[in-house]
Amino acid sequence: MRLILASASPRRLDLLSRIGVKPEAVIAADTDESVPKGELPCQHALRLAREKAEAVAAKEPDALVLAADTVVAVGRRILPKVEDEDTLRACMKLLSGRRHRVLTGVALAIPGKDVRERLVETMIAMKRLSEEEIAYYASHGEWRGKAGGYALQGYGEVYVRHIAGSYSNVVGLPLAETRVLLKSAGYEIA
Repeated sequence: MRLILASASPRRLDLLSRIGVKPEAVIAADTDESVPKGELPCQHALRLAREKAEAVAAKEPDALVLAADTVVAVGRRILPKVEDEDTLRACMKLLSGRRHRVLTGVALAIPGKDVRERLVETMIAMKRLSEEEIAYYASHGEWRGKAGGYALQGYGEVYVRHIAGSYSNVVGLPLAETRVLLKSAGYEIA
């Protein structure tokens, strides 16, 4: 059965290769990622993953369609995907010295069946950051387009004091849960 990754993220494609999965196609889903009033972070991550999978599955009805969405949350607050330095600084100040959650919703649309979903949560404790550390991190630029403004797989890792849960979840795709979803749908994977 053909597998399509409904994501423009090179990180997700790289993560899938680590478990021996190479999608036949990569098609980014065009979905509205705004947060409706009152939507909790876990609901948001699952809804977006499902909407992405359904959007691509509507165009490719005979393929398995895998989608994911990662959210960084401080309490009930969802941090944005950071595109500018002012937003980065605000996010880093908010995360400094605190715990936060990284939630990834994973959805798999199965032809002729339903959409199966999983939600994975990882807890991160960030060290207290000085203005100099935030400025230094800002100069790297790896934060662009990242939920919450940092990359655990990059220089942002030096600011993390503690991680509880899936490392690959924080990078963008929880591999253990994704593997189970694919296998349960009959996709051949070691």
